[in-house]
Amino acid sequence: MSPRTSPVSPPITIRRAVARDAKRLTRLVRGSGAYAGRYAAAVAGYRVGPDYIEAHRVFVAVGADGQGGRVLGFYSLVLAPPELDLLFVADEAQGRGIGRLLVAHMRAEARAAGLDRVRVVSHLPAEGFYHRAGAVRTGTALASPPAVPWDRPEFEFRVASE
Repeated sequence: MSPRTSPVSPPITIRRAVARDAKRLTRLVRGSGAYAGRYAAAVAGYRVGPDYIEAHRVFVAVGADGQGGRVLGFYSLVLAPPELDLLFVADEAQGRGIGRLLVAHMRAEARAAGLDRVRVVSHLPAEGFYHRAGAVRTGTALASPPAVPWDRPEFEFRVASE
């Protein structure tokens, strides 16, 4: 899928992630305010490496800043089994429609890959976002201590064929 520009101001482009994005994506995950406090252990040692970017469909939302663009968010679509593995928007960029733009892009990618649905195991603070973005609650993923000692809501995005 080709990069897209959103009407969100300033222009946002979504492009395929490359190996050199790995450190920035890792910083975005580890620095997420949604994982502060009791949730910090879940991302403390998390790493988005070049190998991960190579193995999955990882896309970044980049804002025009005159210096080649700044990563404002990203997502990762795993094809088998179909899952939205990661979706993060930088704290300072939230509320600007970037998450919805990433979800729309993910759905288009899933459709192009022939998928009819994509599973999401949500972080508790993101539950409302997924619901508003059109995902349907399908169940609960049980805790997996020590990294994730709490149950998490499971969602599914249904992907309509064109």
